[in-house]
Amino acid sequence: MTVPSHSAPAIAAYTITSAAGVGRQATARTLGEGGSGLEPNSLDWAELSCWIGRVRAAEDVRLPDAYADFDCRNHRLALLALEQDGFLDAVAAARARHGPARVGVFIGTSTSGIRSTEVAYGRRDEQGNLPADFRYASAHNLDATTEFVRRVLGVSGPAMTLSTACSSSAKVFCLAERMLRLGLIDAAVVGGVDSLCLTTLYGFNALQLVSPEACRPFDAARRGLSIGEAAGFALLERGAGDLRLAGYGETSDAHHMSTPHPDGDGARRAMQQALDRAGLAPQSIDYINLHGTATPANDRAEARALYTLFGASTPVSSTKGVTGHALGAAGITEAAICLLALEGGFLPGSPTTRELDPELQCNFLLRTQPARPSRVMSNSFGFGGSNCALIFTRVA
Repeated sequence: MTVPSHSAPAIAAYTITSAAGVGRQATARTLGEGGSGLEPNSLDWAELSCWIGRVRAAEDVRLPDAYADFDCRNHRLALLALEQDGFLDAVAAARARHGPARVGVFIGTSTSGIRSTEVAYGRRDEQGNLPADFRYASAHNLDATTEFVRRVLGVSGPAMTLSTACSSSAKVFCLAERMLRLGLIDAAVVGGVDSLCLTTLYGFNALQLVSPEACRPFDAARRGLSIGEAAGFALLERGAGDLRLAGYGETSDAHHMSTPHPDGDGARRAMQQALDRAGLAPQSIDYINLHGTATPANDRAEARALYTLFGASTPVSSTKGVTGHALGAAGITEAAICLLALEGGFLPGSPTTRELDPELQCNFLLRTQPARPSRVMSNSFGFGGSNCALIFTRVA
């Protein structure tokens, strides 16, 4: 199915906060300078030898009294991101144009506020009871962040939380496009939030997927991922706009609980679907932001899918060496990086990759370089083979 370009929703506003920076300007600066937000783990509540993408600024955020029941690391990070780049004003303007009930909110996350539950378990009394001030429904429940964002934005349209592991906050773009196309809403706030917690740090470490050094995507000596945290949001509307969601693809491998199809079959089909929806040929894509987790199996599978569809000429990179793998927030993080590339005139590099694995045949960018991309793709592939590919275009 090909969707005419005039029906592609516009990206009216967007914002991103991660270890690479708070807000778009700081993030673009880190990317342009070839920097990385990764650092050795110094969390006093997680004694694990690894590198992480930590957003220290979120730890100083205090929620207003009206949101006291929502207080947790995830919502502090969400609020910090919402307050950047004039995003709150952009949503307020959309709310005034369309009415609160015509603005939807669709948020991706993998663990929501699970850190608050971990803290609560550490405060159990002698009978094992959780502390009386613990609020599961508003601090940890999978829908808690979506409800928090709705309240902060003052909108009351359809809302949904997507939790498909690492593709969660990419798939929200697909959901928003369908809701807009069906006329159920006039604007959509999409995004994702995931924060550092014991569950993911020790869980991935138990799977032997956490690198003891900064992750090195597509490197010949890659040793695993570096977990990060991030929050990002985008406002989608019908109508004119320079930045567009031109296409998307969603597939499921159904191959293995945690390992991708070895030839990246589901990933390839997701990318092909995105191209078909956008009405584009593979050679029309100027840059691809890879899922690129720096685990041996994932990078190999994605590279095979990439080569089958695009060959070895399209410029690609993984920016997880800049931000860390933000899990449920990875999709929005890398979508925002793609939008920054379209607006800023550059192709992001992978600063932590040292020696490209020759088995992974692709035009992998080690350093950020100037360019004028107009059509870019962002890949997000989750546990269990939940795959999503997004295509963004710049009209002007």
